[in-house]
Amino acid sequence: MPTHDFIGIGLGPYNLGLACLTAPLDDLDGLFLDSKPGFDWHPGMLLDFATLQTPFMADLVTLADPTSPFSFLNYLKESGRLYSFYIREHFHPVREEYNAYCRWAAGKLGNVRFGHEATRVEYDEKEGLYTVHARHADGGTTTHRARHLVLGTGTPPYVPEACRGLGGDLVHNSGYLEAKAALQAKQSVTVVGSGQSAAEIYYDLLAGTGTGGYRLNWVTRSPRFFPLEYTKLTLEMTSPEYVDYFHALPEDTRYRVEAEQKGLFKGIDADLINGIFDLLYRKSVRGPVPTRLMTNTALTGASYDETAGTYTLGLRHVEQERDFTLETQGLVLATGYRYRVPAFLEPVHDRLRRDRHGRFDVARNYSIDTTGRGVFLQNGGTHTHSITSPDLGMGPYRNSWIIRELTGREVYPLERSIAFQEFGAPAGAAA
Repeated sequence: MPTHDFIGIGLGPYNLGLACLTAPLDDLDGLFLDSKPGFDWHPGMLLDFATLQTPFMADLVTLADPTSPFSFLNYLKESGRLYSFYIREHFHPVREEYNAYCRWAAGKLGNVRFGHEATRVEYDEKEGLYTVHARHADGGTTTHRARHLVLGTGTPPYVPEACRGLGGDLVHNSGYLEAKAALQAKQSVTVVGSGQSAAEIYYDLLAGTGTGGYRLNWVTRSPRFFPLEYTKLTLEMTSPEYVDYFHALPEDTRYRVEAEQKGLFKGIDADLINGIFDLLYRKSVRGPVPTRLMTNTALTGASYDETAGTYTLGLRHVEQERDFTLETQGLVLATGYRYRVPAFLEPVHDRLRRDRHGRFDVARNYSIDTTGRGVFLQNGGTHTHSITSPDLGMGPYRNSWIIRELTGREVYPLERSIAFQEFGAPAGAAA
């Protein structure tokens, strides 16, 4: 059995970027395993009007290696779309096109194994090697060995406790497109959530009101439909200096700041908010629009009547402290994603560091194991690396760090100082 330098488990954009950046390195042997039959990035949300919230330079490789053949611009050139993209004069790629780009990149790699689900990871203390057991889509199994692991299993869909095990055909936003036709055939649909996905689904369903005959509700516990903060000095918080600053804060401080930063990566694109208002206005010319937008409203409970095919949502207006209910036939939970430790890591849990809150204690170099350079985590680190953890543009930066740890040399130069502002007190300031 060959021994690899590292095995990447899970192939979302971050580990795919790592695969692309390590492809030209002769002295680094990596293998990537993913349970899916092929690359597919949030297929349930590939709406035809949806774009990334980051510019095209936040692709798999460019911010680490602008000369890489795996760049988004090279994909456009090879697919005959470069001039069309140039004339479009919009830096944010269409989401479906970004997915196609990632599939193109994955198709160029020879060390990617789709349909291989990691089921168990073990560690051999004597040999200093990890063994990854994988189950294939055809029922077969294989084992692979490596000196290092890079975890890129992503953040699975989050369903609020009130809605778990409810029954019926409620859908998380990750499965929206497949459920769209059935939702539009109902008499009423309610979207729960406040972020970009909720806004996109609401806009998409709103366009069909008046013809499909359904009533449409949008419920959020947020005090308003707040925009993603995207000013340039705020964007400097996706910088090496801010990662250094945030990571060095005391644990409790980091958790408090993490909770305060939701508007920096979970808000709605301002153009989409304006587009929703404009669509509401145009539809209101013909009369009342069959829709309700409800802010400050928390989901506190839910039940399902199988005979009537109706959900009853228990809601509470947070500021008025008033409880009420809402009946709906269709229910879309645009409630986001939360990191969950993969079950296959259980045999090596003693080798993985956790903080006092029970989450992975992610080191500055993105390692989570007791040696500080054996197991690395992609994403899942907003409590240690702030908003840079889920930011696509910081993926190549994180991978440059990981590659440096794997090779012992700085293959891709790490930019260390790019911000105009200072995030901490001056050196020598009194405590």
